[in-house]
Amino acid sequence: LIIDDEAQNDFYTGYPLIKRGIYYGCRKISARYGSEFEKAEYGNIKKVYSIWVCFDPPVFRHNTINAYEITEKQLVGKVYETVANYDLLSTIMICLGNKEDERYTGVLKLLDIWLSRNSIDEKCAALKDIFDADMPARLLEKEVNMCNYSDFVENRGRKEGKAEARVNLMEIGRASWRERV
Repeated sequence: LIIDDEAQNDFYTGYPLIKRGIYYGCRKISARYGSEFEKAEYGNIKKVYSIWVCFDPPVFRHNTINAYEITEKQLVGKVYETVANYDLLSTIMICLGNKEDERYTGVLKLLDIWLSRNSIDEKCAALKDIFDADMPARLLEKEVNMCNYSDFVENRGRKEGKAEARVNLMEIGRASWRERV
């Protein structure tokens, strides 16, 4: 079993996101060649799950989970293959969304809380209150590390944004001054 997890901010990337998810899953399968199977050892291929969490999907996709899988369809005759021989890829699109939606429950609510911008203490309290669950110590450690990294990225973005705004304001000021002269 191989899991590829992806976080996606922009749902409209100029191509269907599901195709990218399937492509990533296929790459994970083919990347195993030489490490888990060689030559004609295709029976050793492990199933791949490509799981995508979309933070800002279009409204019609809010609070939805879709799975795209390889299935068998008998076109002529009634011959059945062992499922493990073809069920090698599942791409799952998890689209977060509106907290007011009736589907805002279960794993959608859990992920929304977990991935929110709230502090670790607030997340732990919400998980305890809503799901009666404590955050496992190993995940808490990872969350602290990810929060530190996300804080770094956010602060860097703010600095870059401020610098860009200063440059833009100076250009506007120069243009305005030239018009007066």
